[in-house]
Amino acid sequence: QVQLVESGGGAVQAGGSLRLSCAASTFINCTYRIDWYRQPPGMQREFVSMIDVSGRTDYADSVKGRFAISIDDAKNSVYLQMNSLKPEDTAMYYCKTGLVRRGAPGCRLFPENFWGQGTQVTVSS
Repeated sequence: QVQLVESGGGAVQAGGSLRLSCAASTFINCTYRIDWYRQPPGMQREFVSMIDVSGRTDYADSVKGRFAISIDDAKNSVYLQMNSLKPEDTAMYYCKTGLVRRGAPGCRLFPENFWGQGTQVTVSS
């Protein structure tokens, strides 16, 4: 079974930085895109950023200019570099796969629209 594991969360002060990782147990390029979402306490899950197989990226307005998403196919990992963190960035952060390239080698069993377990980010003022 394919696993998707987030890491890198923690507690930082406002203005600090964190780098989140989303590691897949197998070929992360099986999916057309990887998204990062977050869920602040008591609130709904919201989109943060995405990267697709062509390298195209997108960001929520609230994080543009502060966060940067990247992918390392060799490590089956996607990263979210978060700079200039604010208290309102406090949330559980999740990565999610998108649609899967079923015809690609090794991708037949890769999960589609699959969520990791999340990593907590806490930013204090």
